[in-house]
Amino acid sequence: PTSASTTKISRQVRRMSSAVIESFKQTAGKTITCKAAVAWEPKKPLDVTEIQIEPPKAGEVRVKVISNALCHTDIYTLDGHDPEGLFPCVLGHEAAAVVESIGEGVTSVKPGDVVIPCYTPECKKHECIFCQSPKTNLCPTIRSTQGQGVMPDGTSRLSKDGKPIYHFMGCSTFAEYAVIAEISAAKINPGADLNKMCLLGCGVATGWGAVFNNTKVAPGSTVAVFGL
Repeated sequence: PTSASTTKISRQVRRMSSAVIESFKQTAGKTITCKAAVAWEPKKPLDVTEIQIEPPKAGEVRVKVISNALCHTDIYTLDGHDPEGLFPCVLGHEAAAVVESIGEGVTSVKPGDVVIPCYTPECKKHECIFCQSPKTNLCPTIRSTQGQGVMPDGTSRLSKDGKPIYHFMGCSTFAEYAVIAEISAAKINPGADLNKMCLLGCGVATGWGAVFNNTKVAPGSTVAVFGL
């Protein structure tokens, strides 16, 4: 794009951000009732219904989901094959979102930031041997509670008329809003095409890792791709 068109896009993004942030001020600190696709039990269709999303607690972020992609893991869990699959839950882990509000102590993002919710986030602490290793990103900081379908404090932010609903992979993006851990929010360029950027949450990262980490494909390599 030309310099003029880039400037125009930047202005549009700023205007949109201002309007969005003003709307977020009305919901910050309050429970939000919104639509979600709830999986009440395995092997049954998702139920698009209204649920309640509580405000984020310390170290947490509530986001407004803008775009979603469907991953095979969502289907795998809904079919009842995932040993960590808990019901009822809100599936979805491949999305792009905008930060609506933040909990106490959150410093890495602020309302209005555009983020990718990450299901395998890094705490990036110096004492974390996994985050410091160049060989893996399997940080265990929130892994144990995430596998139990709850937030790091052991409770859920999702419910339907008072009945708790489990989180899924620390994301639960098949809803209009979601609550994630601060370390799960990866900030991206606000002017990016979010209908495409949502793929960074799983599909692109998984494919990239398979190509460069597992098969060690290098520039100039000849490869065969199966399954497209």
